[in-house]
Amino acid sequence: MLFLVLSILCSVIVGVIFKITRKYNGNPTQIVALNYVTALALCYFTYSPNLAEVNANAPWNIYIAIGVLLPFVFLSLVASIKHMGIVKTDAAQRLSLFIPILAAWLIFKEEFNTYKVIGIVIGFLALLFILRKQSGNTQNKWFFPAAVLIGFGVIDILFKQIALYTTLPYPTSLFVVFCISCAVAILISIYEVAVKKVKLEPKNLIFGVLVGVFNFGNILFYLKAHKAFADNPSTVFAGMNMGVIILGSLVGLLFFKEKLSKINFIGIFLALISIILIVISQFN
Repeated sequence: MLFLVLSILCSVIVGVIFKITRKYNGNPTQIVALNYVTALALCYFTYSPNLAEVNANAPWNIYIAIGVLLPFVFLSLVASIKHMGIVKTDAAQRLSLFIPILAAWLIFKEEFNTYKVIGIVIGFLALLFILRKQSGNTQNKWFFPAAVLIGFGVIDILFKQIALYTTLPYPTSLFVVFCISCAVAILISIYEVAVKKVKLEPKNLIFGVLVGVFNFGNILFYLKAHKAFADNPSTVFAGMNMGVIILGSLVGLLFFKEKLSKINFIGIFLALISIILIVISQFN
């Protein structure tokens, strides 16, 4: 249970760091790039991946797809936290679980039981309620959490495909993906510096390293939690998603004074109910 709690904490802390970077005018692209440099180093020293095992037969199409998607989805997450807050962004990220579930139904023809169908319907209602803005706010920033939801959902599907490729250890595949993401994020940063004349600042280095440490911690402890609950993966699945939504909501409301309407609160409650139903569906 300790690994699960640590994974939840790391996930929420990443959002908190990005929330704080707004106060110091941090550059999101530089922070995301340095995050991947840090995560890459931690992955190498933690798992010691054998890159000699990576050859032309590896699933490079999936590696490249995830590697390119990750930085852009991460930047969407930063923008979502900026415009919508931690509460709504964390909820949208966790509701991304419905993308692979729908893919299992539409693409892989998996059979759905009543619990799963009801869970998905409630999940979509939850999303609509969570993203509903205050009537006084005319700016519609729903695009960013929607990009987070769809992006992380697609990435989840692709990571599941990598998990099926058992020729290479999963950490080695993860390291390759981090390498590609790091390269993409650095190229975007170089473009901003060269073309848009954005300055390289030490504060972005500090924020980037912090995000990288907790981002990698989230992955590391999540994998360890799955090992600890090898016979009951649904416990990790439910605990992680519900834990992040609840803790993220508490942090956003109590520490950052984010404003939510009654409809938003109902949406968060429905999101929790939806996740519970999805978990129950695994046993029926």
